[in-house]
Amino acid sequence: MLRQAFLSMSNSRELQNVALHNRAARKFALRFVAGETLGQASRAIAELNKSGIKATFDQLGENINTVEAANAAADSYIHILEKIVSTGIDSNVSLKLTQMGLDVDEEICFRNVCRICERAKELNNFVRLDMESSSYTDRTLDMFRRLWHEAGYRNVGVVLQSYLYRTEGDVREMNDLGARVRLCKGAYNEPEEVAYPKKSDVDANYARLTRLLLTDGNYPGIATHDSRLIEYAKKFASARGIAPEKFEFQMLYGVRRDLQTDLVRQGYNMRVYVPYGKEWYPYFMRRLAERPANVMFVLSNVVKR
Repeated sequence: MLRQAFLSMSNSRELQNVALHNRAARKFALRFVAGETLGQASRAIAELNKSGIKATFDQLGENINTVEAANAAADSYIHILEKIVSTGIDSNVSLKLTQMGLDVDEEICFRNVCRICERAKELNNFVRLDMESSSYTDRTLDMFRRLWHEAGYRNVGVVLQSYLYRTEGDVREMNDLGARVRLCKGAYNEPEEVAYPKKSDVDANYARLTRLLLTDGNYPGIATHDSRLIEYAKKFASARGIAPEKFEFQMLYGVRRDLQTDLVRQGYNMRVYVPYGKEWYPYFMRRLAERPANVMFVLSNVVKR
């Protein structure tokens, strides 16, 4: 119930306006967000790189509702790709299709993502399509298929979520294509008709999908902070003779930093998802939904006027 409450709050424009002007909430959000500017995020990634950790840039923002804003977001991602080259940091990029105009016009969204993929291809970089709520799953995968088949891009991958019943079929399709998958549990408030309601079932499905990706996938990203699932992936890979360079672990900026560095020391590839920007509220609330110990902080500092 607590998790659902925070996920519902993540969609509240009123609470977002309050939080964005609350100094304490903004300060606390920076635990999970690497600043509000590209320069701040670049410096955060440079520090991660010093510890042997790769990164993926995420410019925060979703559900854009104008063509102009969508085009500007795509321009920003092209600038990010160029910033990666100019600074020499080790990072790729992740983006949300609703930020590229999916809710405005699918053709505009497709053209914007093509522009980003093309520039990434020129710069020998990679683009990941983030997965949003289940209402966007089919549309996201349809867009991915267009990028893969119609536009011919191979430097693009997708995120799949283990809390959805459908995901095993999606994993098998992506494996057959040779597409790179980031596997996460899922961070949206979903109905029981489409998603496992019990954490134990989500975790069990995550383990099943991990086996499929490690066995048949193309350099999958095992994205979890769950120590048990990480150990499971390590033991399964070792037992099957799957070398550490064939996959990577992924985590969120500001979460389990100790585990991130431990995995690097053990010889595993580690990538951290680094969000930045002024539109941090929805992302921040989804992270709080995963960390109920912060409830009192939120109640006293985020929603107060």
